[in-house]
Amino acid sequence: MYGGTILLVDDETEITNLLEIYLKNEGYRLLKASDGAEALELLNENEVDLIILDVMMPRMDGIEACMKIREEKHMPIIMLSAKSQEIDKITGLSIGADDYVIKPFSPLEMLARVKSQLRRYRQLNSHSAKNENEILIEDLLINLGTHKVYVEGSEVRLTPREFAILQVLARNRGQVLSMEQIYEAVWDEPFFESNNTVMVHIRKIREKIEKDPSRPQMIKTVWGIGYTIE
Repeated sequence: MYGGTILLVDDETEITNLLEIYLKNEGYRLLKASDGAEALELLNENEVDLIILDVMMPRMDGIEACMKIREEKHMPIIMLSAKSQEIDKITGLSIGADDYVIKPFSPLEMLARVKSQLRRYRQLNSHSAKNENEILIEDLLINLGTHKVYVEGSEVRLTPREFAILQVLARNRGQVLSMEQIYEAVWDEPFFESNNTVMVHIRKIREKIEKDPSRPQMIKTVWGIGYTIE
């Protein structure tokens, strides 16, 4: 199940590698950066749901990065630090962090904090533009803004036509669409009865998003009518 995209910012590879294992096992897509400057670059290129941000890093530390992120972004930020003084926690929270975790920490505790922050954020922003720009169906996430598709948190590459077909089916979830309806919606031209273009594209999409394309669970065939995503 796709849980969201997390940006992990830390220059300690042992920590990032350990958290990567736990987070990916929980279905999260993970982006990694080794300093604040690299994190800002990734934020400009990707939709991110939560940031885990270390305080002490080269080039741009977590404090400065957090302040810059908060100028435009509102996703949860969990700060990491080896500093356990109360003033350090107050500083981190006062500049916009939502939580503060002291190193060393338990990966299971971090997972619990990530889930808690994401749950709270999504409840408060359930009608945000970002959510309206995404279609989530079980393990399949379709981002209508970036034209990217993820299955179980991993990106799959679709051609523009394949994406358009998947989008049409997803927007009409629960409805059975004929090949004619799909073709005319995607190609914007009349459909000819002998045209098997849609069938070929559906087969290619299934090869990319289905666990077993020969027994599809996502895009179902309704014999004699067309296709549907239930």
